[in-house]
Amino acid sequence: MLQNVRGTYDILDDEYARFTYVNDLFTHFMNLYGYKMIKTPVIEDTAVFKKDNDTSDMVTKEMFTFSINGKDSLTLRPEGTAGVIRAYIQHKMYALEAPVKLAYIEEMFRYERPQKGRQRQFNQLGIEVLGEKSAMIDAEVIALGYTFLRTLGIEDIEVHLNTLGNNASRSRYIEALKDYFRPHIDKLCADCQMRLDKNPLRILDCKIDHELDVIKNAPTIKDYLDDEASEYFKDVLKYLDTLEIPYVIDEHMVRGLDYYTDTVFEVMNTNKEAGSQSTIFGGGRYDNLVAEMGGPAMSGIGFAIGEERLIMAVEQAGAFPDLTTTPDVYIIDLSEGDPYVLKVAEILRRNGFSVVVNYYKRSLKSQFKSVDRYQARYTIIIGEDEIRDMKVNIKDNRSKNQEVVKSDDLVAYLDRKLGGNEYE
Repeated sequence: MLQNVRGTYDILDDEYARFTYVNDLFTHFMNLYGYKMIKTPVIEDTAVFKKDNDTSDMVTKEMFTFSINGKDSLTLRPEGTAGVIRAYIQHKMYALEAPVKLAYIEEMFRYERPQKGRQRQFNQLGIEVLGEKSAMIDAEVIALGYTFLRTLGIEDIEVHLNTLGNNASRSRYIEALKDYFRPHIDKLCADCQMRLDKNPLRILDCKIDHELDVIKNAPTIKDYLDDEASEYFKDVLKYLDTLEIPYVIDEHMVRGLDYYTDTVFEVMNTNKEAGSQSTIFGGGRYDNLVAEMGGPAMSGIGFAIGEERLIMAVEQAGAFPDLTTTPDVYIIDLSEGDPYVLKVAEILRRNGFSVVVNYYKRSLKSQFKSVDRYQARYTIIIGEDEIRDMKVNIKDNRSKNQEVVKSDDLVAYLDRKLGGNEYE
């Protein structure tokens, strides 16, 4: 039997409803904060994601990359930021009034070991604020994500943040890390030995070596910040305090991608059930990425939320409302398929009512069992008499009252009973 590819999964009925609920709330938040939605292609030129000296696991190990006719190198989108910036540059959005605030709901692809909350094809919510650097923006971005999670009902969350400094501070810190780790290189894993010269910041984020004392005792960025970088981070904290966003400063946080500068952050799920899947979302500021991709020298900041992990967190918090959908009407057909049955159903649907129809010959008893299974609000019974008189027999499944209504009056009748419909 054919099955889905390892690392992918089918989103079925109830889970699809949860995705829809989360996506709708996210879109609502984007409207509140003044973001415009963007959708970029699933396939991009590999150069969009693969930068010089990028040592991140995503670029070196996890991208689905292939060629066409042995020439063009293409990659399935592994993350959202690079594609959004490519579009920002290509469409000259930098000429718009800054900041340009963009948001996306997209599917991503990474070749990694499938596990709970982490698949090879996964869904991601994200935002990018481009064209202006401001500590106020940094704080607002963090507050947006934090408030979004709280609105979803996730209360056991904690904001962790750090600064990687501006370009000058970051350069000094990188040299200090090289000097510190070089005598201990034999203690590091093979990946970290390779990272030492290319980007020693990534050693601090190593999944293999993170418990080693040599990692825990490494220098921290705070001792290498210049006044500008230090004041910028203090301003971010000041704005977070004003917004009453609780946070923890994590001096070893560097995030998983190489393009971050200044503010970086992660929002953690502190619910015990989260286990190793505790990071719900993360992001940070990037001063150089737009220019590195061929655009003007403009800073940006953003975050990305893995939607599968987010839905797990909402479930762990027991915060999903009842998302069960039930039809307004179930039509019992006693005519064995007379066109009048379908005509009644279509009239109702065109006026915004949800309708389920019995399409094949079954006993009245079995059709009433379907009414109960669907939990329809009303039952319409159509037989020979109803077809001849252009009427329907309609039953209120709550009050058990039953009436005969002309088909021309049916929409108005249900409008009165159900209080109208939002799609009219």
